[in-house]
Amino acid sequence: MEITATELKKNLGHYLELSQHEDVYVSKNGRVISRLTSPVRENRRLVESLVGVLPASYDADAALAAHRTAL
Repeated sequence: MEITATELKKNLGHYLELSQHEDVYVSKNGRVISRLTSPVRENRRLVESLVGVLPASYDADAALAAHRTAL
């Protein structure tokens, strides 16, 4: 979803909630300047990008859970 910076200012809480489920791109003067995203979703995306690099026995869910508890 893409919104303007003005819209983000008016409804910050709504877009913070929405960013937990989908990326929210913020534009200013017609240019995308930022992206709101969930850190958990971003970490999963990074882990999934390593498919084929990591051994088959690697458990992404266990690694993400360990990372969350370390925070």
